Amino acid sequence: MAHWLYKSEPSTWSWDQQVAAGEKGTSWDGVRNHQAKQNLMAMRLGDQGFFYHSNEGKAVVGIVEVIREYYPDHTDETGKFGMVDVKAVKPLPRPVTLEAIKAEERLAKMILVTNSRLSVQPVTDEEWDIVCRMGGL
Repeated sequence: MAHWLYKSEPSTWSWDQQVAAGEKGTSWDGVRNHQAKQNLMAMRLGDQGFFYHSNEGKAVVGIVEVIREYYPDHTDETGKFGMVDVKAVKPLPRPVTLEAIKAEERLAKMILVTNSRLSVQPVTDEEWDIVCRMGGL
């Protein structure tokens, strides 16, 4: 299983809204970056990812799971981009802030630290374990 990180501004789509979507989950649409598109295309059913509040809060707040693999994004008029569907799995007992991630030297190469603008990014198994422990899991 691969691991990912999904960034969303809480004022646009928050963890609470993701949780409220329930088992049916929601589409992760609106991605317009080719590197992020490649990440979405690589996702498989059951892959899990961190739900990260960007700009407001700047913290990993929960875990989501891919429930539908890559398909065309209905919001893309060009037809070049796609999306996956995800559902909330569980919140982190303690949100893990960007500040805490940057302070953990074992996470220095995490894409969230090195390429903070990428909206959908892979997370290594080691990074996943460290952030989960930091978040109380």
